[in-house]
Order: sequence, then structure tokens, then C-alpha cells
Amino acid sequence: MKRAFTMIELVFVIAVVGILAAIAIPKFAMTRNDAVITKAKTTVAALRSAIATERQKRILKGKFDDITGDEAEALLEYGLGDRWTHTAGESTFTFTAPDATTCVFSVGESGKKNKLVKTSCNVPGMSDL
Repeated sequence: MKRAFTMIELVFVIAVVGILAAIAIPKFAMTRNDAVITKAKTTVAALRSAIATERQKRILKGKFDDITGDEAEALLEYGLGDRWTHTAGESTFTFTAPDATTCVFSVGESGKKNKLVKTSCNVPGMSDL
């Protein structure tokens, strides 16, 4: 006597797997977006730390000139990442989130020289920067 699955059992298993996939895929996408935003927050923190360290090094050497956007980008050992844009000669850095919203930061704007300042941001999860 041969034993095998019936067609009803196979259809039932396929339906259950389909339901589980329909639940899991959107959760995975949300987790990925959260990871991208967390990485952007880490990049902002690293850039701010690098600017502060460079400023202290310059003060110890007796140099008091301001740090430019190009110099700030060069301070990062691993670079900005693929979701960041910075135009050479400019002081602004723009992060583009997975949902195409942006967050703009600049070096030395709003009277805060040698600091990375958020100038505009509509990325969910980055309002606290």
C-alpha cells in the first residue's frame, strides 16, 4: 500500500505557507527600513564626533580655521554610505530614506561653526537628531 499526501492536504499546506509569507514579508521590509535609519543616525553621530575631534586637534596645533564639508566627509574612515549625498565644495549632507524622504545636515550653518547641524528633516525616526 502506497502512502502519499492527498490533494486537499497539499492545498491546505500551500495556503498556510502563503498566509505566513503575507505576514512575514511586510515585517521584514519594515525591519530593513528601521536598520537603514539606524545606520544613518550612526553616521550622523560618527560625523559629529569626527568634527569635534578634528577641531580639538586643530586647536592644539594653533589652527583656528573652520572645518569645511569636504574636510568633514574626509574624516570618516568608512565614508558616508550609499544613501548619502554631498557635493564637493558644499557644506550640506543629504540622507535619503527608503521612502524617499530626506534629512539635510550642514557643517557650520546657523552660526554653529565646526558643528554638524540638522537644517531640515522629514524622515520618520530622525526627528531627535
